[in-house]
Amino acid sequence: MGPVQIIATSVAAVITVVAVVLVVRTVRRMLSVVRLGQPDPTRGDSRGLRLKTMLAETLGHTRMLRWTVVGAAHWFVMIAFIALSSLVLEAYFEVAVPDHGLPLIGGWNVYGLVTEWIGVLGFIGILVLIGIRLRNLPSNPNRRSRFAGSTMWQAYYVEYTILAVLLCGFFIRGFKAANDTLEWPVWAAPVSHALGDVLPASAAAVSLIAMVKIIVSMTWVIVIASNITMGVAWHRFLAFFNIYFKRTPGRAGSGLGALRPMMSGGKPLDFEEADPEKDQFGVAQVEQFTWKGMLDFTTCTECGRCQSQCPAWNTGKPLSPKLLILGLRDHAYAKAPYLLAGGANATEEALAKVDVLALAEKDRPLVGGVDENGVIDPDVLWSCTTCGACVEQCPVDIEHVDHIVDMRRYQVLIESNFPTEAGVMLRNLENKGNPWGAAQSTREDWTKGLDFTVPNVADGGDFEYLFWVGCAGAFEDRAKKTTRAVATLLNEAGVSFAILGQGETCTGDPARRIGNEFVFQMLAQQNVETLNEAGVKKIVATCPHCFNTLANEYGQLGGHFEVIHHTQLLAQLVAAGKLTPVQPLDGAITYHDPCYLGRHNRVFAPPREVLGAVASTNEDAGLVEMDRFAERSFCCGAGGARMWMEERIGKRINVERVEEALSTGAKTVAVSCPFCLTMLGDGVTGKKAAGAAPDDVEVVDVASVLLRSLSS
Repeated sequence: MGPVQIIATSVAAVITVVAVVLVVRTVRRMLSVVRLGQPDPTRGDSRGLRLKTMLAETLGHTRMLRWTVVGAAHWFVMIAFIALSSLVLEAYFEVAVPDHGLPLIGGWNVYGLVTEWIGVLGFIGILVLIGIRLRNLPSNPNRRSRFAGSTMWQAYYVEYTILAVLLCGFFIRGFKAANDTLEWPVWAAPVSHALGDVLPASAAAVSLIAMVKIIVSMTWVIVIASNITMGVAWHRFLAFFNIYFKRTPGRAGSGLGALRPMMSGGKPLDFEEADPEKDQFGVAQVEQFTWKGMLDFTTCTECGRCQSQCPAWNTGKPLSPKLLILGLRDHAYAKAPYLLAGGANATEEALAKVDVLALAEKDRPLVGGVDENGVIDPDVLWSCTTCGACVEQCPVDIEHVDHIVDMRRYQVLIESNFPTEAGVMLRNLENKGNPWGAAQSTREDWTKGLDFTVPNVADGGDFEYLFWVGCAGAFEDRAKKTTRAVATLLNEAGVSFAILGQGETCTGDPARRIGNEFVFQMLAQQNVETLNEAGVKKIVATCPHCFNTLANEYGQLGGHFEVIHHTQLLAQLVAAGKLTPVQPLDGAITYHDPCYLGRHNRVFAPPREVLGAVASTNEDAGLVEMDRFAERSFCCGAGGARMWMEERIGKRINVERVEEALSTGAKTVAVSCPFCLTMLGDGVTGKKAAGAAPDDVEVVDVASVLLRSLSS
């Protein structure tokens, strides 16, 4: 071993020891912070399914590839990063003995071929990702950059480190080729041999570049060990665990649907026995999130996909799902020294050793305005529509919506701190059983004027489907048209159904999404009891919010039913020839995917099948998609109980969506949700009044579109 090799080997050994010591210390601290979270026993079931899901989302990149170019580039970079570990290991041999490689597999031609092309494609991939980041710099005059608020130096550092390590690998191989010591033939390492043709022969160069490669790699380890919240680097290791422990691993797409029940001590909270003095009501302190929540905060890679899809952020609201998670992450790690010292139970001696900044952090309210120095501003918390676009797009399965609702629960149930107009809705739910405050005796008024009798469960008799009308379908004028259309279609198709009439009350969705779990459980238990007593097995619902609650959340309270959305049932009836559209519509149709039907429950095809059958009756018409549809559909703005809260900040979400719908040139904007019907209908009316929309454009439910197209 020559002097160059001795020096290079010594430097490599020293920096490696330092890096290993630091990263072990940081990992131990990270684990201790994650363990500060509350227990969550639901994350350990279905291990085989969890493993399968994790491998599909990581190695298969199933979520990343929804953004094709970015996903493909990231996949090659990920594979290159994994391969880099073996190539960095190889550098430890090359730094000491320049003409050697990895033992056992180092001389294998297949190893050379695979790592050569992984390096080439990884190099191209990282250049693509760097280019995308530079093209979308938040410094550009565009608030909608998904990188706005991200820690840019960390992203640059990670990307250029990967680039440097890949280049070092090729130069090492190039010099080995120039020295005629490269283990593989030209066909297995064409780039390395081509580089060797223009490089001088030098054994010392191999050792020096191998040393540089190790220094670059270990410096990266030291940097991330010194920055425990550097999610853009740490997600490379944590994503596997965060995806494995996702809430619903077997569920397609985002794993949305039901909200997590309100938990205390790792168990669902029973309000009949709950004690606010002992039990946890929502989340008031960062350590009251579950350990999975703490892992979520730590894993965030700051990619901004959630931010780019968020309807609140895209319309000038202060909510960015990414910045919310980053705020919680920074607060958790800043407060951690105090919590690890014992928190409220810490001794004076233990607190004396805690950093003054951590002691200051402990007094910050989790939710509070600027004057209160809160971690999360109330306007951020209440801007959320719970549409789930953030969860749908997150490549590492962070559960933003659950965390937002958990914070809302404390604000509503303990602090009674929520938008004032929502208080009217909650009082109506408690006193009248519906958010509009309508008299229960008018729940069946929509049936008046129909030329057939709508069966009621109370009248006795057998039925296949319980038609869940919903509050909007019973009381809101536009939604009542949908209810009448669905009942007419079911009657015409010979479907056996019945309604509860005055026996039906609100499912509790708006109460639960705003954070009032008590009211939700009160309403839900009443409905479950009613449905079970009526012997209901199958339910058809026109409201996706009712559909989601009945299908996914009532099981938590003993209500297990087969629930179908009306567009699903109508699609089946059309396919079976029981309903045949024959009357053509004037002009094209565009369809708006409701969040709680589409993203939350993966119902995308049935509404389009019905509309497609209608559109097929007119050669000049057709179904045209908006720019954002299916998984990426843009919210109407009414979810998360926002239907009953004023939108005072930024552009109205429904106006943004209406403008997108109008840009398609369609005359019919079809929806399949009463909330969407109201929001988009109001938006179109406003555009017409301003002269920005044709007079013949209308917003109607899929059921109404189908009914119009049937033979008279």
